[in-house]
Amino acid sequence: MRETTDGFDIARRDLEIRGPGEFLGARQSGMPMLRFADLTTDQWLVEQARQVADDLLAEKIPDSVDVIDAHLARWLGGREDYLKV
Repeated sequence: MRETTDGFDIARRDLEIRGPGEFLGARQSGMPMLRFADLTTDQWLVEQARQVADDLLAEKIPDSVDVIDAHLARWLGGREDYLKV
């Protein structure tokens, strides 16, 4: 914090040091649920995933509601209720 007052730089450094913690839970640091991406180096992958998610939510993909529900159940293991907050 001595080197910059840019909040994004501070947040990025904090992410590198402490890790993201739980996206859908109470832990504020530690290893992430993501098993295939690193938020500090894979921003391009996050952007692609965001576009696919937008397409799913806009129902541009056939059976998108079923695809979304199956994905949430598989990867979040019952914690998908946190998404409704």
